[in-house]
Amino acid sequence: MVDERISRLAKLTVEYSLGVQKGQLIGIGAPFIAEPLIRELVREILKVGAHPYTRVSLPRGQEIFYRYAQDHQLDYVNPITLYALEKVDGYIVVYSSENRKALTNVDPAKQARSAKAQTEVNKLFMSRLTEGWYSLIPFPSASLAQEAGMGTEEYEDFVYGACLLDQKDPIKAWQKISQTQAKIVAYLDAKETIHFTSKDVDLTARVKGRKWINCDGHINMPDGEVFTSPIEDSVDGTIRFSYPGIFQGKEVVDVSLTFAKGKVVKATAEKGQDLLDRILQIDEGAQRLGEIAIGTNPGITKFTKNILFDEKMTGTIHCALGNGFKDSLSKNESAIHWDLLADMTHNGEIYADGELFYKNGKFLMKVIG
Repeated sequence: MVDERISRLAKLTVEYSLGVQKGQLIGIGAPFIAEPLIRELVREILKVGAHPYTRVSLPRGQEIFYRYAQDHQLDYVNPITLYALEKVDGYIVVYSSENRKALTNVDPAKQARSAKAQTEVNKLFMSRLTEGWYSLIPFPSASLAQEAGMGTEEYEDFVYGACLLDQKDPIKAWQKISQTQAKIVAYLDAKETIHFTSKDVDLTARVKGRKWINCDGHINMPDGEVFTSPIEDSVDGTIRFSYPGIFQGKEVVDVSLTFAKGKVVKATAEKGQDLLDRILQIDEGAQRLGEIAIGTNPGITKFTKNILFDEKMTGTIHCALGNGFKDSLSKNESAIHWDLLADMTHNGEIYADGELFYKNGKFLMKVIG
């Protein structure tokens, strides 16, 4: 018998996150390990009268690809993938893993080359985000539980709790979060400059004319953040990221970045310096920030090495090197979008046009009412 929380996640995704309508074509991209959730998603899509289209990846598929792919295969862009992304009315991506370390020993140059080749796919994918057609959702696994330092059942409770599936009415719970974050977004949309500061952070960015986005469960699940894309040449200062950055399964630890006129001018890491250097060399856009964001989900209080959760962690901010979001009016383009996370619970402050609105991991009442 399927875990009831899996059925509730499928229903939440189809009815709330995507708002699937009769007659639509809805894609599902998922690893085979998530088969119980794939089944429930197909069931819910059919129940509303829509048409499911599934793309299920095989176990160890990426390992095989990077082991045997030649240069021309690393550079290949599958036209069927592009066609599918253009034609579907909605797309659900299920995040899970049977082995989080599967790509640990893969040559970073091969990964970077493959990522660069997918620029056209990523551009199309990102351009369609503004249409409200996409949702990224989790499926807990033993591998992800190990990575998070939890038992399997403990991790399942964490995942489904972060999605508010333990609430009496998850849809109403997400609607309430949406209303609170709408107030934060309205406040920030009227501001010109943001200044982040803590013992590890002294970073400023101009955001005049950019749009702040209310992440309330319609694109990611779990959700809980507000973000924008800074003006490309405006970011100045230094930030040390409190948590490891995970890039294609590999850790880059204790990353510190210094920006001048929007561009990274110094980048250091205690572990993974070579990978960090390669990431920054992928293209020019990878050297600039495509996103600055504030996490708001109170159910996520522990770093799990899974950015789907970690970037929403209450009391944190995150910055993304690389591609920006069109709905926030970003002009930065890159083959990557790499999120890095910093703690703000200890003497962390955020100012908007010189006004303090966030302190020690919490928004001040003047913002959220």
